[in-house]
Amino acid sequence: MCPHEPPCPSATSSDHTAAHTLVAHADQGWSLLCNGVIVFDDFGELLPDGRAVAPLATPRTIALAA
Repeated sequence: MCPHEPPCPSATSSDHTAAHTLVAHADQGWSLLCNGVIVFDDFGELLPDGRAVAPLATPRTIALAA
């Protein structure tokens, strides 16, 4: 359950990368979002159900934890 207000988008929503970053490992090239999505620095993703999302040709914005 997301503790943020408003709640972070779910892992299945189209804007799922707008979720808060819980853990960022820039040295390893990945970040864990509040909704369970792991985002890689090449913009690929690993969804909580194990599906992989290929990197996009154009980068998207990823919100970092403050």
